[in-house]
Amino acid sequence: MLNETRKMKIDDFIKSYKNHPVFFIGTGFSLRYLENSFSWDGLLAHTANKIDNTDEQYLELKVEHQHKNFDKIATVLEERFTELLKKNRNHPELKSINDTFFELAKQGKEVSRFKIFLSQTLSQLSKRKDKKLEEEITLLKKARKNIGSIITTNYDTFIESIFEFNPLIGNDILLSNPYGSLYKIHGCVTAPESMIITERDYENFNKRYELIRAQLLSLFIHNPIIFIGYSISDENIKSLLKTIFTYVQPNSEQAQKIRDNFLLIEYEKDSNSQEVCEHDIDLEGYSTIRINKIKTDDYSQIYKAISELMLPVSAMDIRKVQNIVADIVSGSNIQVSITEDIDSLKNDEKILLIGNKEKIKYEYQNASEMMRNYFTILDEENCQLIALINKQIITSSMFFPIYGFSKIYPHLNRIEDYKIYQLNKLRKTIYRLQDKHITNDNSIEGIINNTNISSSAKEGAIFIEVYRRNISLEECKIYLEKHPDKSSTSYRRLLCLYDYMINNTEPLI
Repeated sequence: MLNETRKMKIDDFIKSYKNHPVFFIGTGFSLRYLENSFSWDGLLAHTANKIDNTDEQYLELKVEHQHKNFDKIATVLEERFTELLKKNRNHPELKSINDTFFELAKQGKEVSRFKIFLSQTLSQLSKRKDKKLEEEITLLKKARKNIGSIITTNYDTFIESIFEFNPLIGNDILLSNPYGSLYKIHGCVTAPESMIITERDYENFNKRYELIRAQLLSLFIHNPIIFIGYSISDENIKSLLKTIFTYVQPNSEQAQKIRDNFLLIEYEKDSNSQEVCEHDIDLEGYSTIRINKIKTDDYSQIYKAISELMLPVSAMDIRKVQNIVADIVSGSNIQVSITEDIDSLKNDEKILLIGNKEKIKYEYQNASEMMRNYFTILDEENCQLIALINKQIITSSMFFPIYGFSKIYPHLNRIEDYKIYQLNKLRKTIYRLQDKHITNDNSIEGIINNTNISSSAKEGAIFIEVYRRNISLEECKIYLEKHPDKSSTSYRRLLCLYDYMINNTEPLI
């Protein structure tokens, strides 16, 4: 039953968060943003059609199982799919499945043909070409700096393409750092054997889920949980709520805090609602649980509110601290000093400082990390991180991409000085290189594969051809994002060239 006694605007609701929200993402997320994505029902129907070339036998299965129990339907389909390919090694459409199966078998791996087919099917999805949805993804990237972790039952890798989180599958979840992690609790297409879909899979999963459940429980208790891609009746949500309130007394103050932190984003076609309402969920055998829900077709307002959260520290900084503590606890060769006097420690030590903030002074002076993370910082519009430039030493001899940073955060000190530094460095580089590099290649790959250009000269040739606009800025961006050595001078100077050209219409020379 929907309870209308309390309503709140979504931005006000999210502003109340005191900690980094955790996303719990379901199938509806992929259905929203990907072409030809599948619900559980749709994925099984697609597989059945490959077996029978008709949907009638699948419909018979659904009727037999009362249009539910998809794990049992998947069990039947796995048996039939395996039988089909065993009898038909060179099936005209499915030969590649047998090829992969036997290749894995040579490596001593046992993976069902059914799961290999599912993994290949879900590896071929592409983003929808929709301006509204593309804008939502851009806003979601800006929000990721404030997202603690992600838990998903999805198999595909779409989430990994948006978040730079560490994907964890199976037993890896038990050894994880909770911040900045992507928990793929039902497996992943990159490891078909990990996919949880049949009745036996779920039985095995439930046997070992106790440990995973314990690992995730602290996230549910201490962080806001935002459900995306699930309906209010989804068994995944009900199972999660049952888990939590098995350990937490439903009428306790802690239970109320947990309920207040829950938010379910439920899709409602063409709705622009911004109102969060309360909703009661019957947990069947447990007490009725009241959570917060918003029904909308406009997710941009939610992502924007999360990106604008002003929390004391970013989720990634917490992850770094946890990694340092984990190294110390594991007995790694790290010198540990507990002090309130930072001057007593060397600059090149890995340091976790705990002490009185009045006595600890911290100056961040390394610009290299800012340049390595340039695209991530801009995607997230991470003003808090960009503000640290004021704590760094930027000299006229350095390549430093100030234009992009200052566009996001125009309150930096000495912006104009830094722009002059960047402009002068780029002009000197152009004068030095432009007569040395004459090439007919109009792509980075062409230059890299050109045997007439020495290995030491290839980076210079790329720089000049980008400057001449023979290589597009989009191609340059992709190359920079994948650059093998982001500490090198060649990376930094090309980054500064890209930074200037993408943010200016005025020619360099």
